[in-house]
Amino acid sequence: MDFKVFGKEEAPSLLLIPGLGVSYEIFLPLIDLLNDKFRIIAVQVDGFTLGAYSRFTSIDDQAAQVIAYIKEQLNGRLDCAYGLSLGGKILSRVQERHEVTILHTILDAAPLLPLPKWLVGPLRYYQCLNVWTCYHWTGFWRWVFHAHYFDVLLDECRKVYPYGGGKAVLDGYKSVYTNKLEAIHGADIHYWYGTLEAFAAKPQAEHLKKIFPGVHIEVFPKMNHGQLLVDHPEEIAKRIVDIV
Repeated sequence: MDFKVFGKEEAPSLLLIPGLGVSYEIFLPLIDLLNDKFRIIAVQVDGFTLGAYSRFTSIDDQAAQVIAYIKEQLNGRLDCAYGLSLGGKILSRVQERHEVTILHTILDAAPLLPLPKWLVGPLRYYQCLNVWTCYHWTGFWRWVFHAHYFDVLLDECRKVYPYGGGKAVLDGYKSVYTNKLEAIHGADIHYWYGTLEAFAAKPQAEHLKKIFPGVHIEVFPKMNHGQLLVDHPEEIAKRIVDIV
C-alpha cells in the first residue's frame, strides 16, 4: 500500500480510499478542489497501485495498513475519511477495529454484507471478465453508465490493470463479499449511494443503520456506482467541507 500526500501541512486531515479496479488518481479532481483546505492522504490499495506490481491481500490487511499509517504519521487521529466502494469497505473495517480516531467518516456505496457463498465465485469471475473486456463493449456500457462517467472509469481500469491483473480483481472481490461488518465505531458516520445502484446499496445502508442507528444516510437521484465522485466532485468537496 502506498500513500500520496497533498495539501497544507497544518490543515485538517482527509484520507481518501478508492474503489476496486481504480487508482488514487480518480480523486485528483476532488483533491484539486480541497487542496487549500486539507492535508490530503490518497491511498493506493494493494493490487491497484500505479507503477508498481503488487497483489491484493485482504480487506483486513488493507485496513491494518491504513491503521498503521494513521498511528505513525497522524498521531492516531483523522479529521475525515472518505471511502468509495471497496475503499469504504476497508474504511468500515478500520472503524470496526476502533484503534484510531476518525471524527467524520463517509462510506460511499460501501459493500458491508457478504454474498451467499454459492454466488461469490461466479460473481468475482464475472467481474474480472468485466474489468478486462468492458471497454470493448462501449456502446452497451455507455448506455448503462452514461458517457463521461463510463469513460473515466474505463481509463482508470486501463491504468491499473497491468499492475495487479485479474488476480487482484478476483482476490479483491472474494475478500469484499465474504466479510460482514459486525460493529462500527465513530462520532459521525455517513453512508451515501445513488438511486441507480439502490438494489445493491440500500441493503448495506439498512444493515449499517441497525448496528449504528446514528448513521446519516443520503441517497443521490440518478447517480450510479461512483458517479457522484466522477461527475460531480465539486458536490463532494462542498459536502466534506460542510461535514468537517
